[in-house]
Amino acid sequence: MSAELIDRTPAEDRAGVIIPWTHLVDRPDRERLSETTGLVEALGCNLAFLRAENIRKPSASHLLSGGILERLKADIEEAGCTLCVIDAALSPVQQRNLENVLNTKVIDRTGLILEIFGLRARTKEGKLQVELARLLYERSRLVRTWTHLERQRGGGGFLSGPGETQLEADRRMLDRQLASLKAELEDVKRTRSLQRDGRRQAGFPVIALVGYTNAGKSTLFNRMTGANVFARDMPFATLDPTIRRIELPQMSDGALVDTVGFITDLPTHLIDSFRATLEETLDADLLIHVRDRSSPFDEERKQDVLKVLKRLQQESGKDLPPIIEAWNKVDLLPQDIQDSMGMSARSGLHETPSVVTSALTGQGIDDLVALIVRSIQEDLASFRVALKPEHGAARAWLYEHGSVDEETVLDDGSVELRVALSEKYKGRFDAEFPDLKTHLRPM
Repeated sequence: MSAELIDRTPAEDRAGVIIPWTHLVDRPDRERLSETTGLVEALGCNLAFLRAENIRKPSASHLLSGGILERLKADIEEAGCTLCVIDAALSPVQQRNLENVLNTKVIDRTGLILEIFGLRARTKEGKLQVELARLLYERSRLVRTWTHLERQRGGGGFLSGPGETQLEADRRMLDRQLASLKAELEDVKRTRSLQRDGRRQAGFPVIALVGYTNAGKSTLFNRMTGANVFARDMPFATLDPTIRRIELPQMSDGALVDTVGFITDLPTHLIDSFRATLEETLDADLLIHVRDRSSPFDEERKQDVLKVLKRLQQESGKDLPPIIEAWNKVDLLPQDIQDSMGMSARSGLHETPSVVTSALTGQGIDDLVALIVRSIQEDLASFRVALKPEHGAARAWLYEHGSVDEETVLDDGSVELRVALSEKYKGRFDAEFPDLKTHLRPM
């Protein structure tokens, strides 16, 4: 089956890569070329050649045609390539026909990213999500990719009518597999929902890192939590979400979530399959958009990330959590640009609160934590509460789950607290200490 993912030995594969473009789209820029190179290397392949090709008249049967196709065939043979990557969307027919002409395996952009995801998945959940994306991709490519579409005989004897086609049988088989995978992922979704509820009941605000792939999210995650999550300078180094506790000054501890990175033209199959994971971002109390400010295409990447978040918001019907930005990898910039960027972030003139960071060196991490605390506290309401000495449990609860700004000891031994609480924790305080809820007075 032409849409199957390649059975490969990374160290031995050599890949030739073409990025097609037409007059309807811009010529691939240096950033796209670099990104595609990174994707191929993340797959474990040796890159034989990479070039953009202007396709004036895309061929319905091969996409490429004429001299471009002949040149590609010659280059693949000369370089001894075992894989050809067309960094675009190929129809099933185009993929099959290119394989026949080039005499090598051909995959498109979606297939390339799926392969990388398959290599990166470590947990059971990650493997389930990758398998679901792979099957959705294969099912969409069943039509006209087979050369054995003759009907199977429907029964015994010469009067037997035609049975189902091989295509229908394969589609039915994939549908059964898809139904099974979706059921397993629903269990994952329920488990994640219970875990989120548990974190909330424990009083942990949830902060999720989002951003373009290779923006430094995992390195920042490790820096902030002291974890040892796999972090590498390559696309999709993180696939499985990781959650660790983070200390938040003047507040209870929080839960920091590291998520899969986004990318330009992120295949629909991947968004659909990783919904259980991506919902961690929508259910967070705060999002940290990690941006690689050393990239000349940082603004375009920001828009790609916001586009995916907006789609998730529309399809789920949930509001996006508040967003702050970590302007990361500033250590790669000249000092004068770092200084200018820092002044810009501190000016407060940006729509999204921002802080300059370097996850690698630790620069700005304390400022980022302070911004997290301020952003969460902005959604808090201020209260005054007078507590007698016997109310020690309530006092400890407020210190653990709220933000106590001031404590005054009165002459009779009681204390008066000025505390900030979210609406959620105000309700929990009232439920846990019903005799004291009238003592909690709004300021």
